[in-house]
Amino acid sequence: MTAAAKGQGTATPETRPAVVPEFSVNEELSAYRDMLLIRRFEEKAGQMYGMGLIGGFCHLYIGQEAVVVGCMRATKPGDQTITGYRDHGHILACGVDPKKVMAEVTGRRGGISKGKGGSMHMFSKPHNFFGGYGIVAAQVPIGTGLAFANRYRGNDNVSFTYFGDGAANQGQVYESFNMAELWKLPVVYIIENNLYAMGTSVSRSSAMKDFSKRGMSFNIPGEQVDGMDIRAVKAAAVKAAEWCRAGKGPFILEMATYRYRGHSMSDPAKYRSKEEVQKMRTEHDPIEQVRARLLHSVSEEQLKEIDAEIRARVAEAADFATHDLEPDPAELFTDVLI
Repeated sequence: MTAAAKGQGTATPETRPAVVPEFSVNEELSAYRDMLLIRRFEEKAGQMYGMGLIGGFCHLYIGQEAVVVGCMRATKPGDQTITGYRDHGHILACGVDPKKVMAEVTGRRGGISKGKGGSMHMFSKPHNFFGGYGIVAAQVPIGTGLAFANRYRGNDNVSFTYFGDGAANQGQVYESFNMAELWKLPVVYIIENNLYAMGTSVSRSSAMKDFSKRGMSFNIPGEQVDGMDIRAVKAAAVKAAEWCRAGKGPFILEMATYRYRGHSMSDPAKYRSKEEVQKMRTEHDPIEQVRARLLHSVSEEQLKEIDAEIRARVAEAADFATHDLEPDPAELFTDVLI
């Protein structure tokens, strides 16, 4: 069965503008390192899940790395990040130690949430990362609340609130849009459109497939972005953040992206063809795009050294997690509001 027959959504990266701002070699190298860390971390997490070292759900970010890495390049100290349960990449992009993230994924006491949050519920106030949320779209009103706090305090910080194409159909999203525009809240809504939500294509689940227009009835501006090109992501995120910091209210960014794995590790992803996935990997992979540009300025040996360094960091994180202790049973009664 072809991708079209399977009901593939129409919002693919091919529809995005090709002209994007160039990166310097140092910017490309920095982006390459950050995206590669997420990719190698997620590959290792997938292996550890298969070995039974990760319990519960595990949602990998492989293929979508350019979105959060690019958006983080538009942030400044004090800006907040919040997302759904596909959160490993986001918390790593916020600068949290991979050892603490892997320990959390495996439910160990050295994890960033003391091993009690697991893969879906990470949190780090020192890094202004406010979750990881297991309830679809629950992070959107919370991210809007963070923006309200910024406006109330009179600072010029911005809440970067991420959610997917599936979550975009939830009612609380539109209640949040209404309040955000009504009160001119500094929030960038980042819709990571990976085309399939939990397994239903955008074309079958959404009457309006252009998610950048979802805020039109609230007068919220939006923009479609090639979420597989980190340069385009950064440029759009900078524009949106400047809009918010100027007191003009919220902004919507639809990131046209793609996940290579299933919705979660338990999803065989039979709703799309292998050819479709391979085409995206071959023609649009966000890391390979940066690598190809870098090869005009640096040697392949240098890039291999970076990969080896990243793999070593991830291996160290996995080793730390597998040898760390599980939380003490007494932890069941800590950090609980009654």
